[in-house]
Amino acid sequence: MAIRHGLSIRTKLLLATLVLGLIPFVGFEYVREMENFLRAGQEQTIIAAARAAALALHDRPRLLELRTSRPRVPSPDQAGTGDALHEPDSVTVGTSETALGDRPPRRGSDEALAEIELIIKAMGRRYSRIWVVDQQRQLLAVAGSLRRNLAQDPLIPPPAEGWWGTIESTVLRPLYTRLLAPPSEDFDDALPETVLSGGKEVERALTGIPASRRRHTSDFRATVLSAAHPIWSGDEVVGAVVVEETTNAVLSLRNRAFEHLLTVTLAAFLLGAGALAIFASRLSGRLTRLRDEAESAIDARGRVQHLVQGSNAGDEIGDLSRSFSTVLERLAQYNTYLERMADRLSHELRTPIAVVSSSLDNLRQKNLEPDTSVYIDRAEDGLKRLNTVLTRMREATRLEQIMREVDRERFDLAQVVSGCVGGYTSAFPKHRFSISVPQQPVWLFGSADLVAQLLDKVVENAVDFSPPGESIEITLLLRDGDAALSVANVGPPLPETMQGQLFESMISVRDHAKDGKSTPHLGLGLFMVRLIAEFHRARVLATNRSDGKGVVISVVFPQAM
Repeated sequence: MAIRHGLSIRTKLLLATLVLGLIPFVGFEYVREMENFLRAGQEQTIIAAARAAALALHDRPRLLELRTSRPRVPSPDQAGTGDALHEPDSVTVGTSETALGDRPPRRGSDEALAEIELIIKAMGRRYSRIWVVDQQRQLLAVAGSLRRNLAQDPLIPPPAEGWWGTIESTVLRPLYTRLLAPPSEDFDDALPETVLSGGKEVERALTGIPASRRRHTSDFRATVLSAAHPIWSGDEVVGAVVVEETTNAVLSLRNRAFEHLLTVTLAAFLLGAGALAIFASRLSGRLTRLRDEAESAIDARGRVQHLVQGSNAGDEIGDLSRSFSTVLERLAQYNTYLERMADRLSHELRTPIAVVSSSLDNLRQKNLEPDTSVYIDRAEDGLKRLNTVLTRMREATRLEQIMREVDRERFDLAQVVSGCVGGYTSAFPKHRFSISVPQQPVWLFGSADLVAQLLDKVVENAVDFSPPGESIEITLLLRDGDAALSVANVGPPLPETMQGQLFESMISVRDHAKDGKSTPHLGLGLFMVRLIAEFHRARVLATNRSDGKGVVISVVFPQAM
């Protein structure tokens, strides 16, 4: 099986889905920009509200004239910077309670104050607070509240119902809460004295310059955006109007936008990841099937076992499958041509060989000079060698055809080995044979005739390399559910480079000139051994003996159950 390196296509496509994770970050930056625009818009809105309220109080000095009976608000160096203005005598306007002084005002002050309160209350905005100070920084009137009623806030949608509501309350809402801190309405909305006496926006407004400022509440639970605008009487600044709002509305909008974005992004991410996972699995499955078909279509010898049906898909994998099917078909035709070449070559050469042989016989009938007969002997020897080559080629071809047609059956390997060794003694009288087989049957599933042919080829190979008089050992052992058949002979060891190639076709390490003979060897004998072993799902290997004085060829068969 081919070794897989690196990441699979499925893993790569799943990793590609992580790019979708950039969408929330891009969306978050967009929401932050939107928050900045909203804050800028809120600032411009409250500046416009302060300007409108100041215009309503322009050129009305009677409402803001200095009342000596009212105490002047202490300056920053006369009072604590963090103290809120809480005095015994106070007036409640809207939902805020703000100090106005500890001594009653002079006659007419109540009417002036009431009129100022009516004006700023009419100019007020929802969730905003407006207050007015005179040139001496005395708080004259205040209206409105910084707090919102969350239960009636249209920016906060009602909880969803059904299965989505369950998901939102149990999964999404806790996640959103961890990512985005919700704005709190539980904050101290008292008007600090430092804002009245030393607020930068108030200072600038009393000098005739509109100004705005962002500050935290005293408990740091909310951020207050304030805008101050001067109140003119002719060419003189007689007071200032200050409009305040918290940024909670902007934060609520931001959080709502981000929650919606995150929900949509999460849904898109899950849908995209799911779609890509399905696509990756299908793509990987198709490629895996194509790989498996490719591996099973060709056997270890490079023969096409079966053709692959090309896919009908119109994509690139379908094209690859159809191209692969075409290649296999052409390769199968070429293999068939090569397999039949031996028979065709043998058939075609038989006639010219017979002609040459008969011609040589006719020449021998003539009275030839002695030197001429030497050449005739050489020609006859060449013809014999050629006949031997053709016979062995035809034998290998016939073996492959037999293996495709033979019926498998259950047989006793020990009995087959014992029967074959009995005939080797008479077939090879110059060699001695020793045999060791188990007493009980050794069952295999396959063809007894083919296994006998396998043993014949191995023993013939051992006889060729073993000197006369030496013993050839044939052993059958049972181990770990397998049957190991081995043939050991004394003789030259195998070269290290040949041990893994000995069972290939056309590979031989024989000495053709042994004993003065010149017998051709194409290396087909052990190649046929490998073919028969593979037919029985067996393993065949050749190793040198442990004493280094010969070779051991072993075939390990799986036993039949």
